[in-house]
Amino acid sequence: MRERPDDRSGRAPGMARRQFLGIGGALGLMASTGLGASAALARRPSVTGAELRSAVPLPPAFQVPLPVPSVLAPVSTSGGADRYEIIQREVTAEILPGVRTPLWTYGGAFPGPTIESRRGRPVTVSHRNELPVPTVVHLHGGRTPPASDGYPTDLVLPASWPETAHDMPDMPDMRRMLGPRAVRSRLRRDYTFPLEQRPTLLWYHDHRMDFTAPAIWRGLAGLHIVRDDAEDALGLPAGRRELPLMITDRAFAADGSLVYPALDPSLRERPGVRELYLAGVLGDVILVNGAPWPVHEVDAVRYRLRILNASNARHYELEAVTDDGRRLDLVQVGADQGLLATPVTHRLLPIAPAERYDVIIDFAGGPVGGRVRILNRLGSGRTRDVMAFRIARKATDDSRVPRTLSTDLPAWRRSDAVRVRDFAFRAGQMRGGHGWLIGGRPFDPARSDVTTRLGDVEIWRLVADVHHPVHLHLVGFQVLSRRGRPPLPHDAGLKDTVSLRPGESAEIITRFDGYRGRYLFHCHNAEHEDMGMMANLEII
Repeated sequence: MRERPDDRSGRAPGMARRQFLGIGGALGLMASTGLGASAALARRPSVTGAELRSAVPLPPAFQVPLPVPSVLAPVSTSGGADRYEIIQREVTAEILPGVRTPLWTYGGAFPGPTIESRRGRPVTVSHRNELPVPTVVHLHGGRTPPASDGYPTDLVLPASWPETAHDMPDMPDMRRMLGPRAVRSRLRRDYTFPLEQRPTLLWYHDHRMDFTAPAIWRGLAGLHIVRDDAEDALGLPAGRRELPLMITDRAFAADGSLVYPALDPSLRERPGVRELYLAGVLGDVILVNGAPWPVHEVDAVRYRLRILNASNARHYELEAVTDDGRRLDLVQVGADQGLLATPVTHRLLPIAPAERYDVIIDFAGGPVGGRVRILNRLGSGRTRDVMAFRIARKATDDSRVPRTLSTDLPAWRRSDAVRVRDFAFRAGQMRGGHGWLIGGRPFDPARSDVTTRLGDVEIWRLVADVHHPVHLHLVGFQVLSRRGRPPLPHDAGLKDTVSLRPGESAEIITRFDGYRGRYLFHCHNAEHEDMGMMANLEII
């Protein structure tokens, strides 16, 4: 994993001074001046981090066909449950045309294979770790018992990895992962998901403590779709007119390998990234389902796009634009945790790392033979393009978007809350260096940060210094307010990740139900997460 050297100013190649001070330098600014200074950043584009530049020639946009991840077949369907097997292994694959790139993968592909499930039908996924480092699998958005939630120290060790602290005297950072509650296994682990939850798009990814960001960057991410009969009966676009879209950004070295500014490129001992990238790592290549700026042929009908932002730190503001400059409606029908009550129409749709949006686009709004480009209003240069659709032909369309999508959303009220908690997400000091803190403290797997009772309803008030997409494990929540005002249109429905802009506050409400045990909440800027911005949630 080689990188292009930075210039002596510490900036990435081609990075303007304004970008370095206002974006990559945000960590130092927030650490020294606190939340007050972040008000000025709130008026800047939705970017926190510094961009890596690729050293290999990049392909033109909208030339590579969009791949659709394969659906994994179960190895067993007996006993009222489905069982899957996935091998985590290194491969070399073609991402950029004609260029070979080493990857860490689930099942030999990036993204990993998609798992499709039915609501209430249990699934067990057996993961075998053939990578050179420990791994942990988290089903993001899953209502999962704590033993299978992917706690960051519940490691699946590779064959030759040390077992105890005594066996790793030269690995002090790794010894922090050997807490008294950690559950480790060698080579293999079964993760069981009851899937007693609303139909939605979930995703699975590595969640190893201190090394989540580089592991996802190298390819450890895949999709998991939950369906049920009620959703199937709505008449939304289906089959080949339902497309999962995992959006990521990456950068490539001259030899085709992925560039990442890890302090320890082996990802074995020392966590963290070089100082310029402490606020987050951005790439200059936009990938959709692992392909650069792809194109997909469509009929002139409605399509359902299941969109996931799986980028480490990059935010997007998506719009659909025809070749003659007209913007098509993005009709949102679902959020992180499933269907909305009623559709919400957008022209611009912001999406932060780990957020999912389920949207309908009617390509009858564009001419046959023309294109509809999906653009990122927060990007510049090549990162402004995301992908394109080529409208190939007219066709019959028996799909519909009903006015009522679901009637099972929770109806929590402020008066239901038994307590209100406040959390500040901001930069600070940890282990003698810069880090990211919740409530002034970095993550410690041995400490309980929040304890609540099963069934309690709580309101959490969140405040950010720079951009922080805040994710709760196990439960979905509703956004009550932003900056003391009503939530924004894209806050509708049941979510598990809320995007906070610089200096912004938000209130969320949730009920802690499902299971007792230890869970997490954290920032899903993956670099922030690795540098301390996680906390423990104990449900008793």
